[in-house]
Amino acid sequence: MPRAMFTALSLLAWSWAVLFSQAVTAAAQQAQAGNPPAINDPTRPEIQPPLDIDRDPIASPDPNIPPPTAAIPPPAAVAPNTANGTTNSPPNQPSGNQIKGNQATGIEKQENGMYILHANVDEVLLNCAVMDAKGQPVLDLGPDDFRVWEDGVQQTVNAAQHLDLPVSMGILIDDSGSMRDKRATVNAAAYHLLNASNSQDEAFVVNFSDRPYLDQGLTTDRVALNRGMSRFDPAGATALYDAVAASADELAKHGKNRKQVLLIITDGADNASRLSLEESIRRVQGMAGPVVYSIGLLFDDEPGESQQARDDLERLSRETGGVAYFARSLEDVNGIAAEVARDIREQYVVDYHSPKPFTQGGYRSVRIEAISARHGPLLVRTKRGYYPKTEQKAQPVQSAQQ
Repeated sequence: MPRAMFTALSLLAWSWAVLFSQAVTAAAQQAQAGNPPAINDPTRPEIQPPLDIDRDPIASPDPNIPPPTAAIPPPAAVAPNTANGTTNSPPNQPSGNQIKGNQATGIEKQENGMYILHANVDEVLLNCAVMDAKGQPVLDLGPDDFRVWEDGVQQTVNAAQHLDLPVSMGILIDDSGSMRDKRATVNAAAYHLLNASNSQDEAFVVNFSDRPYLDQGLTTDRVALNRGMSRFDPAGATALYDAVAASADELAKHGKNRKQVLLIITDGADNASRLSLEESIRRVQGMAGPVVYSIGLLFDDEPGESQQARDDLERLSRETGGVAYFARSLEDVNGIAAEVARDIREQYVVDYHSPKPFTQGGYRSVRIEAISARHGPLLVRTKRGYYPKTEQKAQPVQSAQQ
């Protein structure tokens, strides 16, 4: 009898041990499957499904909720780097145009009339606009007229030229219900802006309400872009921050030109985004910093909403080197669009060497001044800073005009 009881107790203890082990393993697997590591870096390009289908929504780039259909790109994939005028190449596979070592940097005009922008490792290329005291553009400055500070330390300017470079542009138009009576005027003004731009500019169209939709991918076809802007499917909400972040991601992935711009046209404040304004700005800066221009149609808004929208648009533009315009009526929109087109084309490219290696990472603040006895006091507008990338190469620029 004692031996039988001992055998029974041994079997019972073994059974409990097996069950406990299985329960622990199942719990661990369930926790791992149900709680994937959160991705909290807003500078990481948003991984999203293809955007080549009409009315395909651009996934709201919430860094904590990756799209379910996402696929991680291979490590050797080429990623655009427009903040510093470059494109990252796979390791050990230098481009034929890549500049190595301490070769000369700057802007070189070739015999065929094309311009090449050269940037070595740790070289920074900044777009900037220069105006005189009357607000008129100044277009005859040289490298000696510019002063550049990075993180408060003055740097040596290697090159500075006024160039009408081709642009990759995202046109973001508010698709909320309050825009119903404004869309015809807005679409006509945006189309006028495209016609006044460099003929080799490429653009895409995003209409946004509670979600941003890519209604025309990047193209130089003005007819296709006009068709994309004509798509109007109004909804009540306005997810402005999400639209800006997703559009910056679209430019980083598919924009062919080093110079990149986002144009926002809206008549109200954000009330539907998953991202905050700060996260949206951080994401734009991390996507290599496209310049944000905005046109606010706030003349018939409530005072509280109007002020929030004004503050948001001014901050988005100010932090990225752009301008926020506010129409007093619909009659102003066409003139504002023409002014945006001129501002984009009448800019300098300023080149300097960063004192910190790009592998160090981190945000770098930037300040530029222009001094010229010929023009008196000058105002310079550029982005307030950038996040560096680790590899650069020469970027050809077609049909640039000095």
